Amino acid sequence: PRLLGLRRLASLQEMVAVAKTEQTRLWTKGAILGYKRGKTNQYTHTSLIKIDGVNERTAVDFYLGKRLAYIYKAKREVDGSKFRVIWGKVCRPHGNSGVVRAKFAKNLPPKSIGGRVRVMLYPSRV
Repeated sequence: PRLLGLRRLASLQEMVAVAKTEQTRLWTKGAILGYKRGKTNQYTHTSLIKIDGVNERTAVDFYLGKRLAYIYKAKREVDGSKFRVIWGKVCRPHGNSGVVRAKFAKNLPPKSIGGRVRVMLYPSRV
């Protein structure tokens, strides 16, 4: 029994050592599905985002108000980086399958549809 406890302790220490060296992500992945739309009109000021691991409307509540980052690469370098960001915010759910509506500082370009977005885990409402 005592040996079993030492083995557990050793594995716990290994886990702590790994956790110290590994980076922690403060965001989850999301996919851009397109714009909010009806049968004939599309409203480009609101984007539809599918957040990974969110499959029902009740799970969306945690993400309301969270920040979104659409990161893309441009040709010209600005401040030492070719990467640019368009920031947005999760506004409300869309349907019952975990899709959310989001508004960005500037409308997302059509090229972004099907692309990835980072769903930041802040600001916290807990």
